[in-house]
Amino acid sequence: MKTPNERMNITINQKQFERIIDYNQIKKRIRLIGIQLNVTYENQHPVFIGVLNGCFMVMADLMKQIHIASEISFVKLASYEGTSQRDQVSELIGLDCNLEGREVVIVEDIVDTGNSLRHTLDAVYAQKPASVAVCTLLLKPKALQHSFDNIAYVGFEIDNEFVVGYGLDYGGIGRTLPDIYREVVPAK
Repeated sequence: MKTPNERMNITINQKQFERIIDYNQIKKRIRLIGIQLNVTYENQHPVFIGVLNGCFMVMADLMKQIHIASEISFVKLASYEGTSQRDQVSELIGLDCNLEGREVVIVEDIVDTGNSLRHTLDAVYAQKPASVAVCTLLLKPKALQHSFDNIAYVGFEIDNEFVVGYGLDYGGIGRTLPDIYREVVPAK
């Protein structure tokens, strides 16, 4: 069995990755976000909308911290090819609940360019919700191509690097890693 320090670097499809955030840090941050959400929505009945596939681990751990009346729904989008973000976002599964007059919390694994989030927000706002807040585990401020005023809950801000683990993948691999890893780019 390897010790935690021996597992700090991994290889996925011939790409090297190094650990940047361990699961204990993630759990602590999600617990704090859960407390904030419980306080903010104490006397309301929010709908949490997870953006699949990447959000499944964040959403599962976050919902364990939510102790208020709430509902859960999901959308599924495709915006990556390999390690490259596409400009076009494909909607694979759309909204399946009425959000009119409701408090909505969109749960993302990562907001980088913001293309997927913009797509989701457009679909949510079309239903005239009472309010919309965004909760994301990871935020890449330097990669944003859109302006958002409703990103209210952020786990960690990271540099504009490709990351895997804790729901994030590279070619379908790495989603089940408990920690988050960034790609190690060889020096030129």
